[in-house]
Amino acid sequence: MTFDDFFKKATGVREGPYPFQRKFAEDKKLYQLVNVPTGLGKTAMAVLGWLWRRREAPDEIKKTTPRRLVYCLPMRVLVEQTRDNAVLWLNNLGWLGGNAEFEERNGNNTLCSYAPDFREADKVTVHILMGGEKQSDWAMWPEREMILIGTQDMLLSRALNRGYAASRARWPMEFGLLNNDCLWVFDEIQLMGPGLATTTQLEAFRRLLGSQNDHGGGSVWMSATLQRDWLKTVDLRERVNGLQPLSLAEDDRQNRIVNQRWMAKKPLAQANAKMGDMTSLAKKILQAHKLGTRTIVVVNTVQRACELHDALTKASSQAHESAAKSRKKGPLAATESDQAGASKPRIVLLHSRFRLCDREARFAEARANPPDGGTIIVSTQVIEAGVDVSATTLFTELAPWASLVQRFGRCNRYGEANGKAAVYWIGLPKERANAGKLAAPYELSDSEAAASELAKLTDVGLSSLPNAAMHFEHTHVIRRRDLIDLFDTTPDLAGNDIDIDRFIRDVENTDVRVFWRTWDGAMDGKAPPADKEWRHVEREELCPAAIADFCAFASEHNKSIWRWDHLEGEWVRPEAIYPGQVYLVRAETKKGGRMTTPGYDPVYGWGNSREADAAGLGPHQANSCGDDAYDDDEWSHSNQWLTIAQHTDGVCHELDNILALLLLDDGKAAILRAAVRWHDGGKAHAVFRRALPEGPPDAAQHWAKAPGPWRRYERRHFRHELASALAVLQRCHENLKQLDDEQLNLVAYLVAAHHGKVRLSIRSMPNELHPRDVNGTLIDRCRFARGVWDGDVLPQTDLGGEIIAPEVTLSLEPMELGLCEEEPFKDQPSWAERMIRLRDRFGPFRLAYLEALLRAADWRASQSENHP
Repeated sequence: MTFDDFFKKATGVREGPYPFQRKFAEDKKLYQLVNVPTGLGKTAMAVLGWLWRRREAPDEIKKTTPRRLVYCLPMRVLVEQTRDNAVLWLNNLGWLGGNAEFEERNGNNTLCSYAPDFREADKVTVHILMGGEKQSDWAMWPEREMILIGTQDMLLSRALNRGYAASRARWPMEFGLLNNDCLWVFDEIQLMGPGLATTTQLEAFRRLLGSQNDHGGGSVWMSATLQRDWLKTVDLRERVNGLQPLSLAEDDRQNRIVNQRWMAKKPLAQANAKMGDMTSLAKKILQAHKLGTRTIVVVNTVQRACELHDALTKASSQAHESAAKSRKKGPLAATESDQAGASKPRIVLLHSRFRLCDREARFAEARANPPDGGTIIVSTQVIEAGVDVSATTLFTELAPWASLVQRFGRCNRYGEANGKAAVYWIGLPKERANAGKLAAPYELSDSEAAASELAKLTDVGLSSLPNAAMHFEHTHVIRRRDLIDLFDTTPDLAGNDIDIDRFIRDVENTDVRVFWRTWDGAMDGKAPPADKEWRHVEREELCPAAIADFCAFASEHNKSIWRWDHLEGEWVRPEAIYPGQVYLVRAETKKGGRMTTPGYDPVYGWGNSREADAAGLGPHQANSCGDDAYDDDEWSHSNQWLTIAQHTDGVCHELDNILALLLLDDGKAAILRAAVRWHDGGKAHAVFRRALPEGPPDAAQHWAKAPGPWRRYERRHFRHELASALAVLQRCHENLKQLDDEQLNLVAYLVAAHHGKVRLSIRSMPNELHPRDVNGTLIDRCRFARGVWDGDVLPQTDLGGEIIAPEVTLSLEPMELGLCEEEPFKDQPSWAERMIRLRDRFGPFRLAYLEALLRAADWRASQSENHP
């Protein structure tokens, strides 16, 4: 299929693609710098361009096009919109993996629901990475083509092995899959802040440290104001000048639709009101607003957006009441403003601090056809990037030039205003101290530079905008050593992690995620239930909150806030608030039994004194691999009894299915198969056996899976995968003796890491109990870690595939630093030294990728065992 036919079939646009969209898809070399004005279809260019290059292009392009497209956006309000488009396009092509339901609205197919389905290997699935991912999710299918869409905080944190709103055990798997066999697309990069430097450094690291399929992959940076110098960070600097740029050319401007949008007029004037004066500004907005049209007002902070929404609501009501009184006096008494006030406008508040259902409701109101009185949208920066809505009238507070250009793109977006369009900019007050305060979150100097540019203009249509030079200063740049340190996910001895927040976005703009629940005994201080069904959080429940706002809220509601402690396996009150984390806020009971959500209102969102009725709260069905406890071993829970050999054979089968579609060399494939064969040998350990439910079919067998109820492990934090890895490291079988040291270490690492909880280091957990004998006496000089003790015995075990693991006495000497001094490890390196050598030999990306493949096979086998 030619790209033109492909594009028409996907989008239903009879005119076909614009020339720049065609170039992106068809040129042999990938365009990595896309500088195209807003509203001209960069999303369609990127998504459909990748898809055509992956499936329909000549072989020389296909083989360099990765199987995963990662679409990174600066704001969450754009994520669902991008997902909806991708699902619709794939459905039109007949390539959608999953079930989608659409309904016709205003002549367009609108997505109502979508559930990915992996049963057809030739289809493409679409996934949102926003926390609360489903159990049958994208990470289980590393060999499939898919589109992953998320915000920069969700995606970049995962690419740095510290995934926000994801369980710690899941971090390495997503780190491996997002840094291998992926094409990253970064949209609206002018809004990314420190995250932009992280995108460029990660691109450099993948080349410097190596990743799977080095011949493919890469990054694409897109913006209407893109400048090449923005990408010149320390490790990418030498390559930036060689990146291929794409912008509108003469053949684009000759296109009828592009020309209409390019030449659309947007007259500019300064508003006769200053930033911070909401009462005066509300009056000016109502005066400029045209009946039956849409007006957009963009302000720079959530607080001012809420204040302006209130001021507009009050002024509009007063105008409506005045109009009603004038009508009673007769038509001759009604003034022009009275006539305007007769039809109240719909006033909509938009910002990023809403729960999903409320955010969708607010955006539906904003996009809906305006009523007779029109629609006035009061928005923060969330409307700057990619939101498909156009206004006849636009007001904007002063902001840096790149942000203003995006905002101008919301006015007369399609050239439809027929001479009625108007843009007003709201200046800073003259007092410099007050101006500096109101300029936040931007630098005053950047806003003043933008004001100088605006003073020269009378129109801000695409054809009138100057190509102004814009400075972009990178404040925090991740370095190679930082990334290497992030590979180990074990917290330090104090339980702390390396802080990546400064590499994701501006510190003052950092988010946490909040949800509300109630439970028996909540008002009396009782902790929430710890069972998995209760602690799983659906994405629909989560509301983003600025960390500074949430800290202030927490200081007043400290007894109402909880976080999940994965080590203790229970809810605890937080001692400190950390970015990217998920916090539970207790819903409060008012008189009459009314439940409310403190700090949240569905119209105003998070961060105000209002609180709304607590609708839709409560635990959900546990259907994810969500935030677990360290001792959890959920994949061992099954609806049937399976021996270690039976389960291992199933994992080997799933691994073969994965490897059949991946370009993995024979050596690594053989290592993965060996690791799979040994990964669950530790389940023969007595601690695991004694945790099994009662009534196994054959007590002489070693079981890997069993239907509940399970007992708790008698040793706190027991990890069967550590026992498995130690047996491998002791070369307890003839097949293991045939491996060289590097191969053996890699097998041991993959075995240890297959639950994401034992990786580069072996050490006791902070609250792990010292070994005692059957009489309760402390055992002197007995090493212990993760529930495994020196001298533990693994009995002879059938691993399947005609491999019988012999009885082995486990030694934990490799957990010590330096060379081992005792048999069977005498004069051999420690575990940490072996693993660090592996990390440096293969590189963190490749090593995590192999780890992810084994884990995916294990998950899939476990799932098929529960649902054959």
